[in-house]
Amino acid sequence: MLLKALLVCLLIFIIFNLFRALPMMIKGQQAEPMSRYLGRRLLFSVILFVLLLIALASGYITPNPRPY
Repeated sequence: MLLKALLVCLLIFIIFNLFRALPMMIKGQQAEPMSRYLGRRLLFSVILFVLLLIALASGYITPNPRPY
């Protein structure tokens, strides 16, 4: 259960960083570069993907069975 909560929190943080970069993309130059937020989003996306692969391999989460 803790793993699923961690995955959901990572997804929320990824979306949060995406929306933090949006005003910088629209307005132009800001004090902080847009790549900072997009880089964080990419980093946490990779971490999320690796955690999903580890959880699937270890059996903590199971994929849905084949639909046919």
